[in-house]
Amino acid sequence: MSYTALYRKYRPQSFEDVKGQNHIVTTLRNQIRAERIGHAYLFCGTRGTGKTTIAKIFAKAVNCENPDEGSPCGQCPSCRSISQGSSLNVIEIDAASNNGVDNIREIRDEVTYPPTAGRYKVYIIDEVHMLSIGAFNALLKTLEEPPSYVIFILATTEAHKIPVTILSRCQRYDFHRISADVITQRLQELVEKEQAQAEEKAVRYIAKCADGAMRDALSLLDQCMAFYMGQKLTYDHVLDVLGAVDTERFSALLRAVIGANVLAAMHQVEELVTEGRDLGQFVNDFTWYLRNLLLLQSSDDMEEVLDISSENLALLKEECQMTDSTQLMRYIRIFSELSSQIRYASQKRILIEIAVIKLCRPAMEEDLGSVLERIRQLEKKAEEGIMFQPASAAAAAKGVPADTSASDVPKLPVPKAVSEDIQQVVTNWNSILADMSDLIRNYLRKAHLSIGGNDVLLIVFDDSLLYDMISEEERLQEITEKISGSIGKEVQIQVKLNDTGHSFEKAYVDLEQIIHTEIEYEDF
Repeated sequence: MSYTALYRKYRPQSFEDVKGQNHIVTTLRNQIRAERIGHAYLFCGTRGTGKTTIAKIFAKAVNCENPDEGSPCGQCPSCRSISQGSSLNVIEIDAASNNGVDNIREIRDEVTYPPTAGRYKVYIIDEVHMLSIGAFNALLKTLEEPPSYVIFILATTEAHKIPVTILSRCQRYDFHRISADVITQRLQELVEKEQAQAEEKAVRYIAKCADGAMRDALSLLDQCMAFYMGQKLTYDHVLDVLGAVDTERFSALLRAVIGANVLAAMHQVEELVTEGRDLGQFVNDFTWYLRNLLLLQSSDDMEEVLDISSENLALLKEECQMTDSTQLMRYIRIFSELSSQIRYASQKRILIEIAVIKLCRPAMEEDLGSVLERIRQLEKKAEEGIMFQPASAAAAAKGVPADTSASDVPKLPVPKAVSEDIQQVVTNWNSILADMSDLIRNYLRKAHLSIGGNDVLLIVFDDSLLYDMISEEERLQEITEKISGSIGKEVQIQVKLNDTGHSFEKAYVDLEQIIHTEIEYEDF
């Protein structure tokens, strides 16, 4: 026998089985008990919240031979035929593929014939917002004055696309997103019925990922259980299957950002990519983590609102002392903007790295929140005794006389002759960059080319951040390999930071001027 997915196998068959929509279930049952049944209903709500399920239960209830407090008995011939999908009294129509005027005219012709068995003919039109304007107009008259034995149930996820003339003829019911607690309880019941085992933390995370949709939660549970067939489903298993990130990783990233440690933050992003985590999911989850931290910082009574474990709560409380609400709101703003950008981006990693660098370096932005963050960092450094010195004082601290003029700045000697290999690298630098990965290429566009002793090619940066990024062994190896592949020879390179306190032109030999090669950096 073929396998049946959990969301189909455990689809509610009576109103008692429906979870999280009590306001709708109670109203419909009262209507059935009092025989105050309407002729047209509009079910609105996000996917997986039970619109079609309740529509079928309602269709069974109005045709049931032995209803129990407004709920179908499930045993009579009418209930069984509707459950099996063989009843002629319940007609399901997918408006996405039957959205023309002719399709609606067929319905208008069919409603003239009363049901052969049962009391009502129920038309369930799913995704009704997909109907064309002509189809809506063809439905208007029938929807307003249908025969007494016809009920229309229109289901949609986008009620704003339905004409007002249709809305005014229907009783509208808005389906709520189902809470994580309700979904968790339901999933635990089904795990027991399936004679499987799962950690409560794992089930709760699945419920959170479902975003209020019971069907999505069942599909995710089905996927996780299938991957770890015969094993106890753990929290780590769920993270692996869904490509999600553990909360401890969020804490490590946030602490690196608070400390303005770009290198540590980049290592966290690198590990996410290496482990194959879903970067879009990571952005959403990290934004949620920041939101929890902001709520906890805003009030002492937020512990009951936050649905997190005691271990994670302890981490959040510790991080509350490390940052303030203005700083957190800036972080949330940057990652909220990133969430909308990353959905269709082809280079998700680069966007995330840029966002993380923005978090660490508020100087890259000019909005009020970033300026306040820069002031906060300066105040912190002042408290720690790190005072800024003018260039003359800094030079004096290094043993250079304070009155040293720019012309007296020590400068690398101009070589009598630049080797042919170095000349080829400088001449072909533009094409070498084009062959680099996007990340390294963008960094190297800000570099200067110079020459050191023993015919070493110097790649000089004015920015310490770019210097730290390129100095990593993996990136140096890629640069060396690309240069070797371009000129056919291996050239020794060295990355340096221009920390002389003077411009590159005053402190280093500019190979571009020596070789008289004009290099234009283009946007790749």
